Amino acid sequence: MSAVAWTAAGSLLSWLWLLLCQGFFWRTDVRLPPRREPDAWPSVCVVVPARDEAAVLPAALPSLLRQDYPGRAEVFLVDDGSADGTGDLARDLAGRHGGLPLTVSSPGEPPAGWTGKLWAVRHGIGLARARGPEYLLLTDADIAHAPDSLRELVAAARSGGFDVVSQMARLRVESTWERLVVPAFVYFFAQLYPFRRIGGEGTRTAAAAGGCVLLRAETAERARIPDAIRHAVIDDVALARAVKRGGGRVWLGLADRVDSVRPYPRLGDLWRMVSRSAYAQLRHNPLLLAGTVAGLALVYLVPPVALAAGLAAGSAAAAVAGGLAWLVMAGTYVPMLRYYRQPLWLAPLLPFTAFLYLLMTVDSAVQHYRGRGAAWKGRTYARPEAVPDEG
Repeated sequence: MSAVAWTAAGSLLSWLWLLLCQGFFWRTDVRLPPRREPDAWPSVCVVVPARDEAAVLPAALPSLLRQDYPGRAEVFLVDDGSADGTGDLARDLAGRHGGLPLTVSSPGEPPAGWTGKLWAVRHGIGLARARGPEYLLLTDADIAHAPDSLRELVAAARSGGFDVVSQMARLRVESTWERLVVPAFVYFFAQLYPFRRIGGEGTRTAAAAGGCVLLRAETAERARIPDAIRHAVIDDVALARAVKRGGGRVWLGLADRVDSVRPYPRLGDLWRMVSRSAYAQLRHNPLLLAGTVAGLALVYLVPPVALAAGLAAGSAAAAVAGGLAWLVMAGTYVPMLRYYRQPLWLAPLLPFTAFLYLLMTVDSAVQHYRGRGAAWKGRTYARPEAVPDEG
């Protein structure tokens, strides 16, 4: 067999392994686990970090204020240095819509070593602790919740004995680029962190989705959250790992009625979203970057190239192996497309989308070594070696 055929065979074997041995990551039936209503509903404080979110707040905040929750609950929105009137808009929305009590506060500028929204989260948790809640709901300002979202999360946590119950919010898919890139984003995330493994007892896999995280307050204090993860770029995964290291139980799955209302209409918007944290996911390690690029090429790019090359050169082995690998790849993508209610003809385009993600990952590394680093809402993250150690 030719080198192309052998490479295609390696790609096919990789896909068979991913299909059967990577926690069935491609399935989309991991939703909130079985649950029953508790005899007494625990108190919950909702913490919403918000920085320049006036554009999305009207579609998201009222859904939190209207939560149909039988126990005591209130919302703390932390206006993290917004320049667009986010705090005033939040107060106005609360006055017009009513519902759960809302407190709007500002934490001031973060000290060195605090990244992204975590300083705002810390401030919000500090305010919430004065109320003595049993649970904290950490949710982003662009997340719209169904009226029963909070009660379903609490019931799942209580019934399953979980310290963290997190739902991957359904992201917006309306523009052409969103349709092409967004379902793949969740697909790749599930491939890295198979949801079934996260919720299993005794497993080491840990992850959460930062847009919707119900966290037991006692667990947060024991794990020193968010102080222990103050320098994390991918803070939701770091949170889940900190909880699991402390012996806590974590559950993560896809959401049915928890949606992100944030638009990503252009490729550049999605590019920034991915490249912001891609190299941090690889721990800023050049060897891991090289391995990731090679792995993406073998798994996602080789199948269509091998099929085309095999047909052009008359190599049946290369064409068959490449075609079968591409078929398995597309087949594993179909459930995610159905979850996002997208046409199935997008499945064969996954190699092109994966190539975009490869470029985004490389660009993330380039930005890192140019000294720009990751950024969030105009705030640049400190380089890992510059983060102070506070013990």
